[in-house]
Amino acid sequence: MRILSFLLFLILVSCKNEPKQNEQLAKSEDNSIEQSMELEVYDYEGLKKYLTTTSDKTYVVNFWATWCAPCVKELPSFEALNSKYGSENVEVILVSLDFPNKYESKLKPFIKEKGLKSKVVALNDTDSNMWIPKINENWSGAIPATLIFNKNKRQFYEQSFTYDELETEVKQFLK
Repeated sequence: MRILSFLLFLILVSCKNEPKQNEQLAKSEDNSIEQSMELEVYDYEGLKKYLTTTSDKTYVVNFWATWCAPCVKELPSFEALNSKYGSENVEVILVSLDFPNKYESKLKPFIKEKGLKSKVVALNDTDSNMWIPKINENWSGAIPATLIFNKNKRQFYEQSFTYDELETEVKQFLK
């Protein structure tokens, strides 16, 4: 009887600790996923491949940062556009202008928290006086800013978008 009681005690004690072990395992997996999340980081020369095309695809390239409230507010519009028009040869690319020392502590957690499905790349090029006018000669450098283009048309917008405004602009490229 003592052995049976002892075995029952051991079973209860080991079961009692099981949820904590599972929680620790889940947290460990979460941390490793976050740490392994690859973020493509480019200087302007590397980013250029996302700024031109000879294909029929329409690109929507949004320049934003996690510290920019209007940028964060409009992100769901870009995500909805990506979801709705991805099958219609439209690709949304979110170019983060966050500071490089904030990629791990701010940008990657933000991408995960918001569940961003659009392609996110980071631009790390301190010579903004060189690359801003190459994206658009009239761009003041303020964000949010968006470039929409395909092989036939190119338009730059230094403004925030609602979903309806963004969709209206993209439809002009799909005609």
